[in-house]
Amino acid sequence: MSLILQIETATASCSVALSQNGNVIALKELNERNVHAEVITLFIEEVLKAAGFTYAQLDAVAVSSGPGSYTGLRIGVSTAKGLCYALDKSLIAVETLEAMTDGMIAQSGDSIAAGTLFCPMIDARRMEVYTAVFNASGERVKATAAEIIDGDSFADLLEQQQIVFFGDGAAKCREAITHPNAIFVDDFVNSAAHLSKRALQKLNNKSFEDVAYFEPFYLKDFIAGKKQP
Repeated sequence: MSLILQIETATASCSVALSQNGNVIALKELNERNVHAEVITLFIEEVLKAAGFTYAQLDAVAVSSGPGSYTGLRIGVSTAKGLCYALDKSLIAVETLEAMTDGMIAQSGDSIAAGTLFCPMIDARRMEVYTAVFNASGERVKATAAEIIDGDSFADLLEQQQIVFFGDGAAKCREAITHPNAIFVDDFVNSAAHLSKRALQKLNNKSFEDVAYFEPFYLKDFIAGKKQP
């Protein structure tokens, strides 16, 4: 039996899941900005209690590692590392865009057309998003990058196949990407449940992070904004 605590804080969603053998058995989440630090430890306690397990029974802690919100990532990764250090558990990192894609593929079910690509988008600022492209098997087709979206974005891929755009950065790109092969999904929300597949694979492969030195995948340097009066 494998028991993994999964933490997702890379976007506005603060989500905690408990998976057993790759299946989510408890989930607690809130899609609201700036609540992560306030609720994350409560969510962890609640999912463990709901499933009837203790911290000591965990095999590993998995965390959504970015890219995404600088503050959100710091909170999630710091919490995961603190738990791993205190409990002497293994730390697993799952790239946020990979986890999002697994979630979208599962959400799409049998409705996926042959050759469809998936493009998760996390809002960065203005017309910039953190993004990548994956095929229907969850394999990477286009590398993770911070991209400024315009009318030519993904044009070469859209000429050949449909692309599903989703995530909290997708809506603002709808007016720029107007190709008929572009499909926009509005109801997708990041969830710790989406980490299950890759977290279990990494646990089985013993692909763990160094708890002392692991850092989130920020992709860009943090730039502090001026506080408004």
